[in-house]
Amino acid sequence: MDLNIYGRSIFFIYLILLSSTTASIAAALPHSSGQINSNSVLVALLDSHYTELAELVEKALLLHTLEEAVGKHNITVFAPRNEALERDLDPEFKRFLLEPGNLKSLQTLLMFHILPKRIGSSEWPDERKPGSTKHSTLGNDFVHLTSKSSGKKVIGSAEIVRPDDVIRPDGIIHGIERLLIPRSVQEDFNRRRSLQSIAAVLPQGAPEVDPRTHRLKKAAPVPAGAPPVLPIYDAMAPGPSLAPAPAPGPGGPHGHFNGEKQVKDFIHTLLHYGGYNEMADILVNLTSLATEMGRLVSEGYVLTVLAPNDEAMAKLTTDQLSEPGAPEQIIYYHIIPEYQTEESMYNAVRRFGKVKYDTLRLPHKVTAQEADGSVKFGSDDGSAYLFDPDIYTDGRISVQGVDGVLFPEEETPTSTVKKAANVKVVSKPRRGKLMEITCRMLGAVGQDSHFSTCQ
Repeated sequence: MDLNIYGRSIFFIYLILLSSTTASIAAALPHSSGQINSNSVLVALLDSHYTELAELVEKALLLHTLEEAVGKHNITVFAPRNEALERDLDPEFKRFLLEPGNLKSLQTLLMFHILPKRIGSSEWPDERKPGSTKHSTLGNDFVHLTSKSSGKKVIGSAEIVRPDDVIRPDGIIHGIERLLIPRSVQEDFNRRRSLQSIAAVLPQGAPEVDPRTHRLKKAAPVPAGAPPVLPIYDAMAPGPSLAPAPAPGPGGPHGHFNGEKQVKDFIHTLLHYGGYNEMADILVNLTSLATEMGRLVSEGYVLTVLAPNDEAMAKLTTDQLSEPGAPEQIIYYHIIPEYQTEESMYNAVRRFGKVKYDTLRLPHKVTAQEADGSVKFGSDDGSAYLFDPDIYTDGRISVQGVDGVLFPEEETPTSTVKKAANVKVVSKPRRGKLMEITCRMLGAVGQDSHFSTCQ
């Protein structure tokens, strides 16, 4: 995506034409204080470090918008290096941005990197005080500026590698390590890619497995688009012989659903979204859950993940995580073998009051109910609210952020105690009036010990 001489010339000609009409613009906009000249921050985008970003601005038709912003404000630009846009960016995502039909997404992404105010490196939050500052972008979105204890400055999830790299009278440019991706653009990319792949081949059901022998039955014809015949719990259970065959679908090398790719996409979305690093770390590094989820999706199943945020995961105690397999059991209880969105779950709890969803942690279910205009899972102190809805929804995997870690309710052995008490009462039957008189008479003559009833 190198900027050629022709594109560079067009950019300079455009800026020269704009500077020649400064007087008329100033008359029409009396509050305008900036002029587009060779010392402008917009011209500085043609610096060798940021030519890739300058080309994207030109392709997004944002030159006039930025000229107006410079005239009204003193702007701050967070510019990814050329290397970040050439080598580090996903080629599929780059193609998505450059498609003519996705012009609005490209404009939203670029304006996410520009603030309508001047913020130098000296105005960053103090690293000695925890917290961040929230700033509005040129596209009416928000970014957070934070400082690490090491002294490094961060915007969103990207580190500032060249603070105050370019300083001009009408703005300032900070170099950042990688591209910032707004949530709306990431969702649009996931949605469009998913629709394109699903439109290619309709899914079919997986063949049924005999639960007694764990061998495949003869596959019956399944209508296109039908769910898998095999229950998801049987698909998870290991068997001594053949595993269930994957359901034919789009995306994979053999025409199957590429579950591993979809799971990788939703984990990347969690990382880009921010605040779910602990959840992503458990899926990728501490367990093999990501592989298992990818296999299930490849076989045609759908999943809804209730993802606890980092604050919720930080409250887990050492005892809760020390037992072998504890992370897997915790996450299993947060995975529902259905495809649910915020809207579908909220409509269900509004209609039925309480809804119990199956989880991959057999046989426990998670309870959902309406609370404060949202969906609350669990009960009492162990409850969690739907905090970040629809973080990732591609038609196969749905990720819903929650603000707490859920645990199944413990069963109390009350029925056993009651049964023991009943047995104790039955073992000592009450004697009747006649028997009481007889035992009293026999006791007077010393013969009551011969009758067990009188003892």
